[in-house]
Amino acid sequence: MMYITRRETFNAAHRLFREEWDDAKNLEVFGKCSNPNWHGHNYVLFVTVKGHVSGETGFVMNLKELSHIIKTRVIDELDHKNMNVEVSFMRDRLASTENLAIGIWEQLEQPVRASGALLHCVRLEETEKNHVTYYGPDQ
Repeated sequence: MMYITRRETFNAAHRLFREEWDDAKNLEVFGKCSNPNWHGHNYVLFVTVKGHVSGETGFVMNLKELSHIIKTRVIDELDHKNMNVEVSFMRDRLASTENLAIGIWEQLEQPVRASGALLHCVRLEETEKNHVTYYGPDQ
């Protein structure tokens, strides 16, 4: 089994808050990330796919195709957007990095599979100090 990773970047704004909580409770739980005026991050996304190397192409998956899938399914949806209000796959989800990684996985899994590879993991760096790695719902 071979693993190959593509790195992409995007910028997005969000707010961590629960509507049923008042501002004081949101501030207590989510800190400055609950700012009612939003805040943003310069995200770094790593998408790792796995599979067997093709004897014909020498690829697990053509990285140009993977880049296109990531761009059209994720980057175009998120880049310079407010994920709480503008990103359809984040609708009805708390806009945490964990939930964003799950949403990205859901956007990529089927198109990657259709290309002949399998999605192995999504790593999302929110800051240089914080990142999440998601291996899918079965892991």
